[in-house]
Amino acid sequence: MKRVVITGAGTINSLGQDVPSTFEAMREGRCGISDLEFRDVERLSIRIGGQVKGYDPEAAFTRQELALYDRFTQFAVIAARQAIAQSGIEFSEELSLRAGVVLGNSGGGMTTLDENYRSVYEDGKNRVHPFVVPKLMNNAAASHVSMAWDLRGPSFTVSTACASSNHAMAQAFQMVHGGLSPVMVTGGSESMLCFGGVKAWEGLRVMSKDGCRPFSANRNGMVQGEGAGIFVFEEYEHARARGAEILAEVIGYAMSSDASDIVMPSKQGAARTISGALRDARLAPEDVGYINAHGTGTAANDKTECAAVADVFGRHADKLMMSSTKSMHGHLIGGTGAVELLACIMAVRDGVIAPTINFEEADPECALDVVPNEAREAHVDVALSNAFAFGGLNAVLALRRAE
Repeated sequence: MKRVVITGAGTINSLGQDVPSTFEAMREGRCGISDLEFRDVERLSIRIGGQVKGYDPEAAFTRQELALYDRFTQFAVIAARQAIAQSGIEFSEELSLRAGVVLGNSGGGMTTLDENYRSVYEDGKNRVHPFVVPKLMNNAAASHVSMAWDLRGPSFTVSTACASSNHAMAQAFQMVHGGLSPVMVTGGSESMLCFGGVKAWEGLRVMSKDGCRPFSANRNGMVQGEGAGIFVFEEYEHARARGAEILAEVIGYAMSSDASDIVMPSKQGAARTISGALRDARLAPEDVGYINAHGTGTAANDKTECAAVADVFGRHADKLMMSSTKSMHGHLIGGTGAVELLACIMAVRDGVIAPTINFEEADPECALDVVPNEAREAHVDVALSNAFAFGGLNAVLALRRAE
């Protein structure tokens, strides 16, 4: 089996429109959640989110591209440009035939859907643009990334709600690990911050009106975000042969289903997935220094996740650092695990632990070191990234410091 390393990373999210600015925001504990700005926002009861502000699509894409790219696709392509540029990889004819794309996404082209429902039902129009279906389909981002770089290997989209990106990256890891492809472009993107997207989430009654406070006793719900995180996963010897900089090594993963409830998380399911990732990576519990938590800021998730971590790690749980960066960038739903993997890279590469901001009051049912409010410097060899989704679908990735 092949070793798998990360040689490129790219992102656009509410904290920054590239990786350096996102790392800087995480180090500073800066909040990217702000007042939402889009049509009919005043009709919503939830009016905050991790919206990408100051973004100009026309500066990034041609008119022809914008006719085909929903906002979630735009974000994926922008982040892929950054990741592939950082990796320095050149896709020769031979490599293009084997390299592929696996991305995570949950909502598809929600902005396109929202605009066209409005056009038909509110404005009374009887026709929509001929590219509506290609813009809103969930696989649009993966398809356009594959076309932009002529990647003709395995390419598809994974849609497992909030675990989509972690499932996608686990699939990409397995393809490189098993020798199916020497290089995979992977990660995820999401943009559900439009009137219809937020209105649908309001119905679940899990959203906060004033901020995301994971693990804090006074939390009152999650806050949505948007954006993308894209990575180049590469076979270690292939990367070393071309002199690529290695950001981190992916050493294992696990996936599971709770098979119990469509929205309520299961401690047993989360614990099985964390334990499975440790086994797959051949790690002892004490090898792990940092966990990027799913940490949504809902009581159901936070308490369940903390209980699962305590069960798996036992006495070592008190020595772990575990933070939720959703407190800063919001919950990117299908894209969230990809942006959160950046915090794991920052931990193992730079020795900087992103904080859980907005922490105000200790919760005895979340009695772990959640790195409250301020980033921390610490040597970390191994980090885990947790993702636990509606539908009871779980995925955990394990990263190690590059040697």
